[in-house]
Amino acid sequence: MNTNPLAVIAQDAPPRSKPSLMPSPFAEMTAGRVKQPLGDIFGLKNFGVNRCTLAPGSISALLHRHTTQDEFIYLLAGEAVLVTDDGEMVLEPGMCAGFPAGGRAHRLENRSSAEVVFLEIGDRSPGDTAVYPRDDVAAVFEDGHWRFTHKDGTPY
Repeated sequence: MNTNPLAVIAQDAPPRSKPSLMPSPFAEMTAGRVKQPLGDIFGLKNFGVNRCTLAPGSISALLHRHTTQDEFIYLLAGEAVLVTDDGEMVLEPGMCAGFPAGGRAHRLENRSSAEVVFLEIGDRSPGDTAVYPRDDVAAVFEDGHWRFTHKDGTPY
């Protein structure tokens, strides 16, 4: 018998228990970000859905790209600046952006005085890696968890 709920109110979903999976000092860079893992509530295994809130002045992640995972964002509220390898653009509610595996490095920044709320959707490709062009960190998705090292492979 399936014990997962049929539906929930997204804004009432519990936040992720650990605010960031990144090692220090990178975890502190995303202070002010709250992720609510909506897909996990329903037992989704092939892709993840997070409702994310960015406080004023916070960022969604380090600038990054995935090697096998596609990623999609949909802005629900507020005004966010989408930062990529190619520059910046302002996103408003109702706008969305997609990032194919191996494509543009990206992140969202909240430079406004109001909260930003967006949906983040990505697959859970085994063997995915995340590349961080501006920071000395590398990530590999193994056995359902992210493992972080320096770019030279030494652990944090």
